Amino acid sequence: MAVVIALAFVLLTPSSSQPDDTTGSTSGTSPEPAPPAGQTYIGVKKCAACHFDQHLVWRKDKHAKAFDILPDKYKEDASCLKCHTTGYGEATGYKTAADTNLAGTTCEACHGPGSQHAEICKPLANFDKLSKEQEKVARDSIYRMLPRNVCVTCHTSKGHKAHPKYEK
Repeated sequence: MAVVIALAFVLLTPSSSQPDDTTGSTSGTSPEPAPPAGQTYIGVKKCAACHFDQHLVWRKDKHAKAFDILPDKYKEDASCLKCHTTGYGEATGYKTAADTNLAGTTCEACHGPGSQHAEICKPLANFDKLSKEQEKVARDSIYRMLPRNVCVTCHTSKGHKAHPKYEK
């Protein structure tokens, strides 16, 4: 739990390389570039293929179980699915329980769809260490964190609203 809190603090604390508002501007140098347009959701398994260590940390986090903890009668409820799945309501996002790679709050809930990132980074997969240029190519193909306060989109109690009442 402490790791998750520390990670959230690092990712949400404005810095010279982290956007500090919804426009993507930063406090220091230039803003984080927008990833290529037209990306689609690819699911957690494809992310894990390259980001395995991060995947193992995520698997232990409550976000990985966000869909699983829903009572069965809410697993098709749009008001629940927008937070307990990834990309619900988007053309390539979660649609049904068959979309297991988008069930839960996965990588792409925070970083945005990753299809172009996966394609752009394929040639880099065999390198032990990336050069600064290669790292920039990889980083510029997906958001470090979407340029909006992603967390309070779902964690409404932290945004001064109570979670909607539901029957368990």
